[in-house]
Amino acid sequence: AMLHIVNKSPLERPSLDACLRIAEPGAILLIEDAVYAAARGGRSAARLAEATQRHKVYVLLPDAAARAIADRLLDGVATGDY
Repeated sequence: AMLHIVNKSPLERPSLDACLRIAEPGAILLIEDAVYAAARGGRSAARLAEATQRHKVYVLLPDAAARAIADRLLDGVATGDY
């Protein structure tokens, strides 16, 4: 299985969309500003929720906490730490 790591905000760069388009089954880890994609109600929420059906999606919890979204993560998104 492959681990895909995305670190750019979906509002600034198409990194997440590109990852979702080409990713083979495996895991996707959102770090740094990419964690915004996992916030409920966000612009990328629907795409990421759909991705949880094909991939295991993780968010780096310290990055989500630093961006004040740790309590608003989508269902199906797991958290991880260093």
